[in-house]
Amino acid sequence: MRASFRLGRIAGVPVGVNWSVLVIFALIAWGLAANQFPRSYPDRSPVAYTLAGLAAAVVFFVGLLAHEVSHAVMAKRNGLTVDGITLWLFGGVAELRGEPRDPGAELRIAGVGPLVSLVLGAFFGAIAALLALAGQDGLLFGAVAWLAGINVLLAIFNVLPAAPLDGGRLLRAAVWKATGDRTRASVVAARAGWVLGVLLIGLGLWQFLSGVGFGGLWLALIGWFLIGAAGQEERQARTGSALRGVRVGDVMTPQPQTASAEMTVADFVDHYLFAYRHSALPLTEEGRPTGLVTVDRVRGVPAERRASTTLAEVACRADQLVLAQPGEQLNDLLPRLSECADGRALVVTDGQLVGIVSPSDISRAVQRGTLATAGQRGK
Repeated sequence: MRASFRLGRIAGVPVGVNWSVLVIFALIAWGLAANQFPRSYPDRSPVAYTLAGLAAAVVFFVGLLAHEVSHAVMAKRNGLTVDGITLWLFGGVAELRGEPRDPGAELRIAGVGPLVSLVLGAFFGAIAALLALAGQDGLLFGAVAWLAGINVLLAIFNVLPAAPLDGGRLLRAAVWKATGDRTRASVVAARAGWVLGVLLIGLGLWQFLSGVGFGGLWLALIGWFLIGAAGQEERQARTGSALRGVRVGDVMTPQPQTASAEMTVADFVDHYLFAYRHSALPLTEEGRPTGLVTVDRVRGVPAERRASTTLAEVACRADQLVLAQPGEQLNDLLPRLSECADGRALVVTDGQLVGIVSPSDISRAVQRGTLATAGQRGK
């Protein structure tokens, strides 16, 4: 999930927010200010309801950020690289590079998030109890009590044993510990996520058709997301198994044809596109990669503008490039390939371009790995 804008760094980890957060933020604030608070605490002013709803929504997202930061901090302590944290429509995600080294590390990384949410729920619950003892049972009490309940619910939901929830990671750690097979554990957790997604869709549709309200549609939407994410996790697990031990240098196309950023799109089409039959061409300056141009990007340039448009204007920029080292594990590279829309990585040594990795290179490596694994099982 890409961040639409960055908030800064927390514990050395870049933190971003996707625009879809605005949707759930608005729904939470509106639901509290227009429905729950007026129903529970009548005779307050609209401004008071609005301020209380906005404040509760902001604090909720701060707690959600704390949940994800705890994952990131624990991952770093267990030797993983954290590329960033992104808050989005369905909560948040800590972007980890690589895999936990053992089931214990998986357990610690996955379990700390729900624990933080549970602690926050207890914290706000204690404040609500103190407010009640002091006779403060108005809007402030309502907002704090809501924060206590929502954080406890968040912790409970996240420990459900289904990927991609934290509980799915806990389930994977348990199966991994019991069987010694990380791939099998990942598949079990992913399929549990698929089952939970189906159940949520069924429950949500039943609630909606029963007249409970649009909350049922929200449940169904969450279920649909879980099914998609679980399917992706299973595919990634099988791909990771097939590519285990494969290095970037083993699959890259060495010494690829390059071009200058100053070349026009017309020259690229006339002299490079058909002559070399490459769908992507790195741009270099003194051997160092400065960009990447693809057929898809060139296709978007109108024919009448090709002679006046340089490759630099349409290429994937230098700061968007995915760079890798020949000795890097291919599995560690895969999560980063989505950073540039072209889905390719440039391989460098001491800053000099030495190769390129394309989706077809990875596909061939997966096929070879799958065949090798099947052959070993057949022995």
